[in-house]
Amino acid sequence: MKKIFWLTSLTLVMFLAGGCGGGPTGITKEPVRPVSVRRVSMDEAKTMMATETGYILLDVRTQKEYEEGHLPGAICIPNETIAETPPSRLTDKNQLIFVYCRSGQRSHAAAQKLAKMGYTNLVDLGGITDWQGELVKGKS
Repeated sequence: MKKIFWLTSLTLVMFLAGGCGGGPTGITKEPVRPVSVRRVSMDEAKTMMATETGYILLDVRTQKEYEEGHLPGAICIPNETIAETPPSRLTDKNQLIFVYCRSGQRSHAAAQKLAKMGYTNLVDLGGITDWQGELVKGKS
């Protein structure tokens, strides 16, 4: 009888205290924002670049890959260096930023990370392998 009393008492205390995960924990979570990044083809990107001004062309490959050949006017911020702090070279979170890499995988990942940091005008160009135009070699 004493065993039943103690089990009932313990259950009641845990219930009232919220100790079984059912009650509030005091931890607040930031609401999850939908991350939206436009994806366009290289041809669409060329058209956009011809009509837009003040944009950034962001190469998220490694510095070595960038120096082997990049789009004219691009800056290099490797995907692996983009974490939770906004990159110092990307000061305006509302500026149009075209993001590309070699095949499209890193550009997608980088654009998603930037969007989560609050960048609002991101366009994922995918991979440089689809670029039909001039490439610049060396550092810019």
